[in-house]
Amino acid sequence: MNILGTITHIRNFLTNTFDEIDTWFELPETLRHFRPARGSWTIDEVLEHIGLTNHFLLILIDKGTSKAWNNVHQLDLAAVLADYTFRTDQLTEVGLHQSFEWIRPEHMEPKGEKSLPEVRQQLKDQLTQCLAYLDRMPNGEGVLYKTTMTVNQLGKIDVYEYIYFLAQHGSRHIMQMQQNEKEWENRP
Repeated sequence: MNILGTITHIRNFLTNTFDEIDTWFELPETLRHFRPARGSWTIDEVLEHIGLTNHFLLILIDKGTSKAWNNVHQLDLAAVLADYTFRTDQLTEVGLHQSFEWIRPEHMEPKGEKSLPEVRQQLKDQLTQCLAYLDRMPNGEGVLYKTTMTVNQLGKIDVYEYIYFLAQHGSRHIMQMQQNEKEWENRP
């Protein structure tokens, strides 16, 4: 896939993931507040966690976007793109709930500090931010800067991969919310 196809894929996956996450806000409060037997988060807590994690990822994406643009004048974009491979397989694994051990930092754990409407708006704003970063780097500029990602031993990933990681993280938690819903439906 060429870089324009990769950017389109990221944009579509990002939009579809955020659209699906948004549907979870409409579920009955009893389901959203249900705590699974395994003691994991409620759906409301998962939604808050997604917003918290996105907040910190977007700080890195913002810095990476600026640094990638600074590198446009020092690096040969065409040469970098000629050898470019978007690591779909490794990044897709991030989107699978419980596919690997993931110990999140404490500052990404939900604390109930925002109302549900505030969390929903935060996620909508974060999607807008991500799409703006993609718009700012329409020709592959995002490959010109990499930042280390320790999750799942990804190593150095570029700005596009960071944005895709953010979307995959949301997908991972959609699976978790689906598990919560299934357990809620099957409760005695």
